Amino acid sequence: MGKSNKVCPVCGRKMKSQFNGLQHCKCGMSWKKDVGFFERTNDMVFTLERVKNGKKVKQRPAIRSKQEKSN
Repeated sequence: MGKSNKVCPVCGRKMKSQFNGLQHCKCGMSWKKDVGFFERTNDMVFTLERVKNGKKVKQRPAIRSKQEKSN
């Protein structure tokens, strides 16, 4: 197994990569490089955030919550 292949601690399946540094399992567990293992909730949204580093622009995974539409 390579570095990017994590095994889910709940069900034992291999986790699938969504972005670099962010992986998911079908049972609802996720793994993020700086956070570790956590359980997903319905209001979580996974996005790529642009970060400027000098002249380069890099993308890194970020977790945000859904914002409800207010009428």
